[in-house]
This record gives sequence, C-alpha cells and structure tokens, in this order.
Amino acid sequence: MFGNNRFRALDQQECLRLLAKAPVGRIVYTRQALPAVLPVNFALDTDGSVVLRTAPDSDLVRAVDGVVVAFEVDDFDAEAQTGWSVVVTGRASVVTDPAEHERLVRTGPRSWVADRNGIFLRVEPGLVTGREIAGVVDGGAEGD
Repeated sequence: MFGNNRFRALDQQECLRLLAKAPVGRIVYTRQALPAVLPVNFALDTDGSVVLRTAPDSDLVRAVDGVVVAFEVDDFDAEAQTGWSVVVTGRASVVTDPAEHERLVRTGPRSWVADRNGIFLRVEPGLVTGREIAGVVDGGAEGD
C-alpha cells in the first residue's frame, strides 16, 4: 500500500527483480575521502550479487576492493510521476577464483569498453532496499 505519501517500500524479491531488468546502475564509493558515484553496466548474479567488469588497473578497483559500497539503480517516468529506486549495500571484492572468472566471462556483464583483460568486481548483497513511487491517482495536479 502506498498510503498518503505515494511511496511504497519494496521487498528484497521485488528489488532483485527490478535490478535484473536494469542495464545501468551507479556504484557509490569513497575516493580520496570524498563520495564518488560512477555509472556502470552490470549483471545480477544468481546469488543476488551485483557484478561489474572493469580494467584490472582501474582506479575503481583500487578504491573498492574489500570495502563496503552502495550500488543504486532506478527508473522514473517524470510525466506519470512514477518510478522506483533500489540500493544494494555490501562489500565489494575482485573475483580471484579462476573458475568463477571463467564462468563470469560467459555469463557476466559485457564490457562497454574493449578490454580483453577485464576483471570482475562483485558486490555482495548485505542490505537490499528499495522503494516505489505511485503516480497521481486522480489525474489532478498535486495540491489541488
């Protein structure tokens, strides 16, 4: 139920379903003691973790390997005033197991940048939260 404020909390299953459909998200991390947000393509793995592919010498790898990050995905329709947002918070780590790396080469996200030596980063889903906003039901302007 949305209640008076038009927002509804999403359960974990709904959040994962929405994540699986999204092509791009944002990884939120700390870079030089400041917040940083980077849009990335990704894949949702079978265990619900978020998987990214990047260059092994990237600044992102150095900044997030072994630390807690947030990963956010959303979709909005401004005209209809509807949308949703999902945030996965968890520890990021480089996938180092060779068999897991090979599996992700076949099933994981495809890099949008040509990089044959790409590595995979995994964000474990420690906390998965989301919310949805409903459009105006009566079709009138808000505040009428």
